[in-house]
Amino acid sequence: MPSALKQTPLFDAHVRAGAKMVDFGGWEMPVSYGSQIEEHHAVRNDAGMFDVSHMLSVDVTGPDSKKFLRRLLANDVARLTTPGKALYSCMLNPEGGVIDDLIVYFFDAERWRVVVNAACAQSDVEWMRRVMHTEHFDVGLTERRDLAMIAVQGPHARSKVWEAHPAWRADTQSLAPFSSIFVDEQTLVARTGYTGEDGFEIVLPAAQAQALWDDLAVRGVRPCGLGARDTLRLEAGMNLYGQDMDESVQPAESGLSWTVSLHDTEREFIGRDTIDAAASQRVLVGVKLLRKGVMRAHMALRTALGDGEITSGTMSPTMGVSIAMARVPSGVAAGDKIEVQMRGEWAPAEVVKLPFVRQGKILVA
Repeated sequence: MPSALKQTPLFDAHVRAGAKMVDFGGWEMPVSYGSQIEEHHAVRNDAGMFDVSHMLSVDVTGPDSKKFLRRLLANDVARLTTPGKALYSCMLNPEGGVIDDLIVYFFDAERWRVVVNAACAQSDVEWMRRVMHTEHFDVGLTERRDLAMIAVQGPHARSKVWEAHPAWRADTQSLAPFSSIFVDEQTLVARTGYTGEDGFEIVLPAAQAQALWDDLAVRGVRPCGLGARDTLRLEAGMNLYGQDMDESVQPAESGLSWTVSLHDTEREFIGRDTIDAAASQRVLVGVKLLRKGVMRAHMALRTALGDGEITSGTMSPTMGVSIAMARVPSGVAAGDKIEVQMRGEWAPAEVVKLPFVRQGKILVA
């Protein structure tokens, strides 16, 4: 019987490479191609690539595009004035809970693109259409499932992309972080990522994805799966939707206050009134385990100010110790000693400043 899971345009390439495939948000995705640790180190030390075609690009067009996005998102897209610039934001419900975190790209006044997470893509689009219709915005929403996306990450990622596509170098060599450019009519190259390393995220027609993937592999860019992507993003202190945040928490409780723009007092984005009235009693912090073992999501912890919980945890391949992000009472700060409940025992740990690792450098002592 055929798989009930959705597959990206690169599915056959993953199978041929011997990837271990798993269900991720309804998509059949590679978790690793043999060694998750080696894939992790490839990104930290050289270059790796990820199939992120399961994420959804939604084109927002029409005369009310800017007005619509200023209402929809907690961060203010009015900050985007240069074509190709990107902005990270949360999309909130009326209670201030996080429906999703996403990236929005500005192309011109009536042409934008929003990239949302795979697991909540359908509910995201339904919410966007609900806001569009109930508040009568003159915009169009187009789901771009005709596109694929490949993230190429690592200190040598950009140079290897240029080896594969020399013609792209002139357009992308001076591209600033969180900026993008169309290198042809349909191919968008963005200097963004989810690993804490430099690199590109390349959005291109699905039919062209296999050729790019093969061109990069020939040049030594290592295919990497979801396992390495998770350890990399956690080392970089980047949230994962559904673990570190969801509709039950506000941005401040996930270390994302910086994504909420309140500078324009007249901009009434969805959730603003609730956020203005709320004083967060919990914060998200980094945690380093001070003994052997591995911290995992949902483990209980205790601090001098009260109890908390691990939201994401792993063994850090770069640091060689277990690291985590945890939601704890407000007032808990870097340097505080805490305890994590592991197998019926309370293990010593320390609160640390995020991120743990960035651009190959360990930032936590």
